[in-house]
Amino acid sequence: MDYRNLKLTPEGSTAVLTLNRPERRNALSSELMAEMLAALDEVEAKDCYRALIIAAAGKAFCAGHDLSEMAGLEEAEYRRLFALCSELMLRVHGISIPVIAEVQGIATAAGCQLVAACDLAVASEDATFATPGVRIGLFCSTPMVPLTRSIGPKRAMEMLMTGREIDAATAASWGLVNRVTPKGELPSATRELAQRISEASAYTVATGKRAFYQQVDMNENDAYTCVQEVMTANALAPDAQEGISAFLAKRAPVWPGS
Repeated sequence: MDYRNLKLTPEGSTAVLTLNRPERRNALSSELMAEMLAALDEVEAKDCYRALIIAAAGKAFCAGHDLSEMAGLEEAEYRRLFALCSELMLRVHGISIPVIAEVQGIATAAGCQLVAACDLAVASEDATFATPGVRIGLFCSTPMVPLTRSIGPKRAMEMLMTGREIDAATAASWGLVNRVTPKGELPSATRELAQRISEASAYTVATGKRAFYQQVDMNENDAYTCVQEVMTANALAPDAQEGISAFLAKRAPVWPGS
């Protein structure tokens, strides 16, 4: 499929989705978000991919919504825009393979939301994160959802209420990103992470990702009830049986269907 606002590139078992509106700091226009949804569907439809990296062209990762599209809309148009954004973030969670954000420069507002929504994130030392909507009269309410779940209520509230940016080191210490790397090493760091994930059973990783988001907001008892069933089904699967046999035989596993 041809895309106007992004590039989708295969790199072995990893797909790389690159936001490609550098002149707009990769702002999430309606067209770009629709293309991202289509690209996620395209990636999941192919059995060859084991991880997806969301990267960005230019100096910025993503400056949030494209404000040039947002002035003076009707209520129904605002509803459609924010529903599309929510659909995109939920789709990142819903896709069966892990999604890794590769963050350089700024990730603000819905761009920070995208980082928080990804399963994993690697940031360069120059990356900064902010939810500055409050400064222009538009509270970052949709970014608040994954942000709060990533860094906790107090830290999220500080970012949301002040609009101040945090640096990459703070983002890592707060849990918004997994690790920080020198700028020149960012692509190799994300690909190393993707490769490590790719060595595991695709079935098992997909099972684990789905279960993670099922249990994450449950109370402890309900979470255990949920994952007991997941783990039972997982243990019965050919991949787990192969993995256990390989471990006992001290050999490398050969995943069914890989």
